[in-house]
Amino acid sequence: MPLKTALTEMLGIEHPIIQGGMQYVGYAEMASAVSNAGGLGILTGLTQPTPEDLRKEIRRCRTMTSKPFGVNLTILPALIPADYDSYINVIAEEKVAMLEVAGGSPKKYIDILHKAGVKVLHKSATLRHAIKAQEAGVDLVEVVGFEASIAGGRPGDEVGLWVVLAKATKILKIPVIASGASATGKQLAAAIAMGAHGMTMATRFLATVEAPINQKIKDHMCRPEVDETSTTIVLGSLSNATRVFKNDVSLNMNQMEKDMGGDIDFSKLAPLAAGTRTKKMWQETGDWNDSMWSCGQSVGLIDDVPTCKVLLERIVGEAETCLTAGSARITSRL
Repeated sequence: MPLKTALTEMLGIEHPIIQGGMQYVGYAEMASAVSNAGGLGILTGLTQPTPEDLRKEIRRCRTMTSKPFGVNLTILPALIPADYDSYINVIAEEKVAMLEVAGGSPKKYIDILHKAGVKVLHKSATLRHAIKAQEAGVDLVEVVGFEASIAGGRPGDEVGLWVVLAKATKILKIPVIASGASATGKQLAAAIAMGAHGMTMATRFLATVEAPINQKIKDHMCRPEVDETSTTIVLGSLSNATRVFKNDVSLNMNQMEKDMGGDIDFSKLAPLAAGTRTKKMWQETGDWNDSMWSCGQSVGLIDDVPTCKVLLERIVGEAETCLTAGSARITSRL
């Protein structure tokens, strides 16, 4: 039986699973595959160089799926000086099912999006951000644990999903989505049992047949020696903590930060953190050891490269089994 939650009902999708935004991965191939499999696929807005390029990608995605899909937009004007207003206008005009907002507040955009029928989800790194997002009028909040492929973390934000989700489902009045090293049906069942209405996965979707990245990266993620300890945090000293795959590049960045002490010169780190370097890895070289790339601790739960359809059916099936088994453990006191 399908799992029915506020997320599936709100968006008209079969499974309560969202594919998170992934820079230089969230193209139409990825989003359409997840949506066709019954989840909610997401195009990464800023992967497209201009708003009009995003419009073209949205329309290309519509040629690949008739199912609902969304767009991720990371609003960080200080770091990414993009034309956010124009990106939002395109998203509203194209009437995608949902906007996943990360970074800044979506408050100024709520009215235009809602008038276009676009649901708004805020990806909140902390409970304080989640509360502000609810006050701003978003439809859903995605709470993110520190074990996720986070970006932009600050000192004091090092709280795992187990705690964040328990508090969020108690405090918030709108539907909550769980995000943080999620990759299995057991985790989906646990999230639902705690009051969440679904979960978001990003790292797990990298290791799927349809993910538009080099096969060598997918194969490496499945190796037995790659586990939940195979990530590290970089840029923490700049209050921009980012969880990435542990490799020569990320370890070198951490050593450079340590050597600089309290006087961090980002210009020396920038060549290692460059998105163009990561894009080349995803799309050309497949050298997992030669760039900084976002990766959650869920990499330790990956041991195969299935299609998105097989993956989602497996996750939901496992979640149903776990929820059924859990309910059977409740006994009458009579």
